[in-house]
Parts: sequence; structure tokens; C-alpha cells
Amino acid sequence: MALTPALIITGIAIVLLTVYGLDVVVGYSTDSGEGFIPFDHKTRGIGLGLPALILPFVAYLVSRHDPSKRLGVMIIIAGVLIIVGGAVVIGNADPIKDAETGRDATSEAAPLIIAGLVQMGLGVFKIKRS
Repeated sequence: MALTPALIITGIAIVLLTVYGLDVVVGYSTDSGEGFIPFDHKTRGIGLGLPALILPFVAYLVSRHDPSKRLGVMIIIAGVLIIVGGAVVIGNADPIKDAETGRDATSEAAPLIIAGLVQMGLGVFKIKRS
């Protein structure tokens, strides 16, 4: 009964993560460092990343009693996209610039990677219960 909204919610999360990732890729490929979304990285993260991080958890909770392998796979995909995003943050860290600003890319990306792993675990659990 709650499976259709859960599938839609997870689909929205995957779209948000994809748009966010594409914007970051476009930003790295331009000289200005800005993507096609006219916001700074913090606003983009709050507007696109945070909902995309929360929505798969909501989808799982909404449909926890409904078996669905498709939803489990979608939740796993969202988790993988989040982990890839965290890996990109770590991989593109500039140690010299980070030392000047006091930024630590690993500590910024660790919660993303943990949340992605938890989402993947929920997806696997959803598939096993189906």
C-alpha cells in the first residue's frame, strides 16, 4: 500500500543525487569552478544533498512492511551514489589549501560514507525480506 510513494520518494532521491553529481562534475570542468546550479557548495549540499540523504530512509520506513526487491535496489543505488560523492570529496581534497582553511575533507566525507553504507544495508535488508 505504501510501496508506490516509497518508490517515488527514492526515485526523487536518486534524481537529486544525480543532478548534484552532474553539477559538481560541470563545476570541476570549468575555470570558474561553478556548475550549472547558481549556488555555492554549501547551499547545493543543503538543498540537494540533504534531502537525497534523508529520503531513502523515509522510503524504507514508509514501506517497511511491504516486500519489494525493486525498492531495495533503488535504496542501494542511492547509497552507492552517496558513497561515490563522499569518495569524490576525499579524492579532490587539496592538502595545501585545506591546511590554510582548516578544512578536513576526510571528516566531512566520513558521515556521507557511513550514511551511504547504512542505506545500502537497508536496501539489502529490504531485498532479503522480499
